[in-house]
Order: sequence, then structure tokens, then C-alpha cells
Amino acid sequence: MFNNTDINFEALKKKAYNGRWATLEDGIIPLTAADPDFRMSAEIEQGIIEYIKDGYLSYGPFSGLPEFKKSVSEHFNTGKNGNFTPENVLAVNSAAMGMFMVAKYVLNPGDEAIIFDPVDFLFKKTVDAVGGVLKLCPVDSKTGDIDFETLVSLISPKTKMISICNPHNPVGRVYSKEILIKISEIAAAHDLWVMSDEIWSDIVYDKKEFNTYSSVSEAAKKKSFTVFGFSKSFGIAGLRIGAVLCNDQELLDDFTEKSQFNSTIEGVSTLSQIAASVAIDRAKPWFNDFLTHLQHNRDLAHSILSNTGILTPNLPEATFVIFPKIENGMPSDEFAQHVLQQAKVAVVPGSERWFGKGAEGHIRICFSTSREILEEGLNRIIKSF
Repeated sequence: MFNNTDINFEALKKKAYNGRWATLEDGIIPLTAADPDFRMSAEIEQGIIEYIKDGYLSYGPFSGLPEFKKSVSEHFNTGKNGNFTPENVLAVNSAAMGMFMVAKYVLNPGDEAIIFDPVDFLFKKTVDAVGGVLKLCPVDSKTGDIDFETLVSLISPKTKMISICNPHNPVGRVYSKEILIKISEIAAAHDLWVMSDEIWSDIVYDKKEFNTYSSVSEAAKKKSFTVFGFSKSFGIAGLRIGAVLCNDQELLDDFTEKSQFNSTIEGVSTLSQIAASVAIDRAKPWFNDFLTHLQHNRDLAHSILSNTGILTPNLPEATFVIFPKIENGMPSDEFAQHVLQQAKVAVVPGSERWFGKGAEGHIRICFSTSREILEEGLNRIIKSF
């Protein structure tokens, strides 16, 4: 089901943008943007067809379709130890948009937000976009361990929010309940908001437990927003569908109103919401097979890269990216350019632009492709040195 023969390369070369097949020369293998090479499940496709058969695509409720809100809340309650009602869910135009909306709601120009370093560039981008000031908290680039002493020292009277990425991109760490409780205690002691990006929370390996942030304590519930999306788990990035969840209904209602979701100024495609609902309700068997495939690819990537003397891999607990350390002394950008030109493989450099200063000396490799393509790409990288 997830073999090379299951990939429609002609379709990818027309549709897979964002540094992938549609933007690269023929012959280059993209192990770049975190987006699957596989088509979405047949259940999602059929669900979209069923929804549009009657020919109506009317306005939906401003905060989201009832079936979408119900599906998302149940998804978190059954799989992530959440305690959400459907009313605690707001449909948004992608997880990235959810992050921006939270930053805009919480931060005034000049307010400080603490983010991890390294972490996905969207954390920095969303804070910058609303005039916030970044404070970088180091995390271990191999394990994702948080430097809590530094975290506390970064808090000032101007600090308003801590943003966490769980599971962590690009390191692949799943933060335990105990660590999340510690974050919630620090946030509560300083009256800070917490934004938890949990877009990767479906893709967790070795049956490791995942706890949504707001579930770990009463303090965590009070001033937090959870952001979620469907592009990683179900391959529907082009539908631009995500959710913001919040246990405090009055808070979420205020957030919804101030984000202009109480009119036709904002709102999310009903078709996208239907696709997401069907994904949760009917495509779980497909997803379970996909997750099994990804875990095999994770293990394959780790095995191939180990003991090469060129790259030393981490073993991600989640996500479908691996973040190996460069061992030959080349800077990240130079290494990525070398493998692009000499090996015809595209990877994401661990540069400040993409992940922050703490990522230097690494590259990020996406493995949500076939075993054949992954093996070929990694072997090309190794042979180019």
C-alpha cells in the first residue's frame, strides 16, 4: 500500500510544491518538506465526492461544522487524553494560521514570547508577524531536552507566552506528562499563556503515550491554546484545514470574535472540514497502515545513516523527519547544497532560517515516502562524500 508503485509521480510533479517534486528538476529526490508522497485515503476522496453530490456548497457555521468540531474533540479525547467538548473547537485555515491567530490574540507589539531553539521556523515567523519579541530557549538538538533553568531565566515582565512544539519538529521528541506539568507550573507562576502546537501528535511511534498539553493539570487548562492540523497525518495539506482548541469556553468565544470568525470575513471551507471529519471517522485503518510504514522508514533511515562517519542520526519518537548531525565539519547550508548538486537529493539545512541557531550542524530529512525512494536518497547522500 505504501510502496513505490503506489506513488503517482506524474501527479506529484504537477501538484507537490513547497520544495518538493513540482519545484525541482527531474532526477532530484526531494526529502524536504514534511508532506507525504502518497495519495490521500480512498475514504477521504469518497467523503468529498459524497458531500458535493447534491451540488450545494453553502456557508457553514462561522466556528466550524458540527461534525468537524465533534470529530476533532473526540479525536483528542480518545487518543490524546484530552477533555474537550465540540464547542471547545474552532475550525481554522491550517495549523500555521492557528499559530498566527494565537500570537495575534496574546501578544501586543513589544511583548515577549519564549520559543524553543531549534524549532520549526513558523514559531518565529508568527511572533515576528504581530510585532512580538522572541526569546529563545535551548533544547538539545538530539534529544529535545528542555533547559528549564534557562527557560525560567528568560521570563521578564514583558513575557506573555511560552510556545511549545509537541511532538517536536525537527527533533521528534514526545514530551512526557511530567515535563508538560513542569511547563504549566512555570507558566502559572508567571501568569503566562501557553500555545501548544500538536500537529504531529498522531504520528507517534512505539505506542508511546501522548498527552495534549491542556490535559496535564488545571493550570494548563486555564491559559492555553492547542493547535492541530491534518496535513501530516492524512496528506491533505492543500485543503488548508486545522483547528484551535481551548478548554475555557469564554476564552475561546472571545478569541473567535476577535479573530473575525463571527462574520464572513473569516471562516474555513466546508469541503475541507468534511475531508478532515472523514479522515478522523473513517480513515483510521489507512492511517494505522501509514504509521506502521513510517516507523519502518524511521528505523531504515536510522540504520542506513548510523556508522557512516558523515551523519549521526537521532531516533525520533514521533514525526516523519529525522535530524542527523553533520560529522564532516561542513556548515548546514553547504552540506545541503553539496548533496543537491552531487547526489541529486534535496534536504532541509539546519540553518537559522528554518529552525533557529540551535539547528546549525544538522540537516532535516523527511521520510514519508516509499522505502525504495528513501533508501536511494540516503545512499546517494552517503556516496557523494
